Amino acid sequence: MSRLGQTNSVKQVLRDLAALVARVGVGGIFFANGWTKLEDGLITTGAKFLEQGAPAPGAWATVTMLAELIGGALLIAGLAVSTTGLILFAEALAVFLVAPPLNPISLNELILLGAASLLLAVVGAGRVSVDHMVVIRRRESEAASEFAADNEADQVIASLRDPDKPAESAQEKKKEPEASASEDTKPHPRVRAQSGEAKPKPAEESAPAPGDTLVAGRKKPPPRGRRTTAE
Repeated sequence: MSRLGQTNSVKQVLRDLAALVARVGVGGIFFANGWTKLEDGLITTGAKFLEQGAPAPGAWATVTMLAELIGGALLIAGLAVSTTGLILFAEALAVFLVAPPLNPISLNELILLGAASLLLAVVGAGRVSVDHMVVIRRRESEAASEFAADNEADQVIASLRDPDKPAESAQEKKKEPEASASEDTKPHPRVRAQSGEAKPKPAEESAPAPGDTLVAGRKKPPPRGRRTTAE
């Protein structure tokens, strides 16, 4: 491996480790904050939001608790980090604009958590995450399906180019006597007479004329007429 490749691999490993630490830290804080709301109860959390002047304190307490619990767990696992980071950033921004943060999180910590959530949503979860594992399996399945489709297409193209290939392969499996018999039954081409050779006589010329007789396989010569003396 070249030095440039080693440097890139080291940088990628450092990015993955940094993404893992950021996910665990940010997700752990969100999850702990949501767990505190859950332990206090929705009624107590809603009453606290009511004291701070938040609209619909009961619904507000439920939404923030679920967002922090579920979103923090997803960040730690590295699942759907892009979407989860945006949701947690929106939740932190809403808390910052509507009501001061509850529990041990201060306003500055809330800003840092929102910025880190947005950064994770843009950068990604890294390779040490469930997202990366899911992407790898998806790519492998897509590559396998594409490979199978290419093989099928190649077979179809090969069959279209050479349609007699299956028939030839079937004839090769037959026995040799059958192959020789099939060759004997094929029509043979006519042999043309070369220049200078006598053409075969037709059957009509070789047939004997009417009245002729064959003697020992030969034609009998015609009878000689008697000579007449001139008077």
